[in-house]
Amino acid sequence: MNMEQRILMGNEAIGRGIIESGCTLVSSYPGTPASEILESVAAFAAEDAVPLHVEWSVNEKVAYEVALGNSYTGKRSAVAMKQVGLNVASDPFMRSAYLGVKGGLVVVVADDPGPHSSQTEQDSRFFACFARVPVFDPSNPTEAKDMVGKALELSEEYEIPVMLRPTTRVCHARQNVAVHAPKRPDRKAHFEKDPGRWVATPQFLTGLHRGLNDKIDAIAGRRDFFPSLTGGDGSRPRSCIISSGVAYANVYELLNDLGILGTIDLYKVDVPYPLNRHFIEEINTRYEEILVIEETYPTIEMQLQNGAVRGRLSKTVPDQGELMPEVIEKVLRSFLNLPEERGEEKPAVRGVRPTLCPGCPHRAAFYAIRKTFPKGIFPSDIGCYTLGMNFGAVDTCHCMGACISQGAGLYHAYAADGDEYPTIVVTIGDSTFFHAGMPALVNAVFTGARFILVILDNSTTAMTGNQPTPQVGVLADGRRGNPVYIPDLVTASGVRFLRECDPYDVEKFTEHLREADEYCRGAQGSVAVIISRHPCIMDREALKSQRRFRVAVTEECTGCKVCITRFECPAIVFDEEAERAHIDQNICIGCGVCEVACPVGAISVEEMGEDR
Repeated sequence: MNMEQRILMGNEAIGRGIIESGCTLVSSYPGTPASEILESVAAFAAEDAVPLHVEWSVNEKVAYEVALGNSYTGKRSAVAMKQVGLNVASDPFMRSAYLGVKGGLVVVVADDPGPHSSQTEQDSRFFACFARVPVFDPSNPTEAKDMVGKALELSEEYEIPVMLRPTTRVCHARQNVAVHAPKRPDRKAHFEKDPGRWVATPQFLTGLHRGLNDKIDAIAGRRDFFPSLTGGDGSRPRSCIISSGVAYANVYELLNDLGILGTIDLYKVDVPYPLNRHFIEEINTRYEEILVIEETYPTIEMQLQNGAVRGRLSKTVPDQGELMPEVIEKVLRSFLNLPEERGEEKPAVRGVRPTLCPGCPHRAAFYAIRKTFPKGIFPSDIGCYTLGMNFGAVDTCHCMGACISQGAGLYHAYAADGDEYPTIVVTIGDSTFFHAGMPALVNAVFTGARFILVILDNSTTAMTGNQPTPQVGVLADGRRGNPVYIPDLVTASGVRFLRECDPYDVEKFTEHLREADEYCRGAQGSVAVIISRHPCIMDREALKSQRRFRVAVTEECTGCKVCITRFECPAIVFDEEAERAHIDQNICIGCGVCEVACPVGAISVEEMGEDR
């Protein structure tokens, strides 16, 4: 057997598990903490010469449906996303639970307790329970890898999609993982026509629902999914602790550190939904004191249906936030009647406000928008550009693609009053426009909304690690695809005002903004679109190709700090001793845009030559 040990990040381990389990199609939309899964699948496939289709889909719903189509032919599929991505994919996810699958389908949904980089702190296990889809909950990268194979086997045995739910700490942890040779199943695509199942109209749904319930009951009754037990020594005979996922790993380590591991029964739940029926019976008859520690919602706790259970519902465990070791230790000490830890209070650490990178083209666009329309309303979206709120150029941020619809809603609200409406400038990134912006734009044009839409096109999905968008024309495995251009989509949506501009040219960009506002208010006005196009400066090749300037602050500086507070480039700092602004040459990339931010012209910009 071809086997070796490698130190892998959790997402890499999941990617390896997908390759080793014989999947032939993997799709995803990037989002922290799940972004590296597809990238690792592509890398491992190339390394082992495994033929499979990988793709960055335009959103999670599309990714899910592509994977589902592959499964319908009898081949194994995987789809990966973050927890809020499942909201987008919820329609096919719910439906596929009823209709089922043929080839195994594992749905990897990475949760973000905390949340560190998400708009909500939701628990996908709850979503699985809602859809009646089995879910595996790994506590470390090795388990995450192994559970991919188990999920696919379970999926094929019951013809049902199965979820794998890692959390941030599993996704980004590193561990020594056993690597095996990939399976290469010799399956030919075969779609078996069955309209009663695949086209299921309401007359079939009652039967399909009954069949789904039967599958869940059968899985709940399997002995092999009974949680594993680290038994106690009998000193706490009527008490137990139940945990799952990374919370279990923390509980285990804490009990060991406190010197009481093995004094109380500790259960590890790998399949939190459906919770094993025999386990529920045992817990409810054998124990009087039960502590459940799980992230993020009380999924296990609710299925036990036992009034003696203490957990997040009883607020014995905090009912929000990530369960860090210090949080769990406090809960354990209270439950086990241990003395409270008396450590020194740690001084509060003041965080640094996140901001756009030095030279980020979005900064120039936001600066121009805010300065041109100081009384405007600015809906925006999910991505780096959310940081435009630092400039007073982002007033709302809801979920992917919502900004365009919100802009339309704001316009209709003011228009209904018959008064002069404020200028509304909507900002959205290129990847987010592909994800969920296009239907909203069509709807806004169709319903006669009037606002300025600025598409911040930096030719990548920057926040999640620079994954390519359809416009770039590069597939997930590096091959060339068929590019789909944003201007073509905008025009096809019915937009009649379209301008493209590099935001580094602030004067030109401002001119387009004013022209767009005039168009919106004209007799034939509608949605006006400006594409703000400049590559992300995190792309080294793009950075090399752009003009660079030597930037300095002259003696004319009055120390007003306008350049710092209104432009907020990290490379502009205030020299307290000299009482004036200063350019930190260590991080300045020489874009020279900050010249426009000084009200007295004290920022000098000189283009560098070839010897820079």
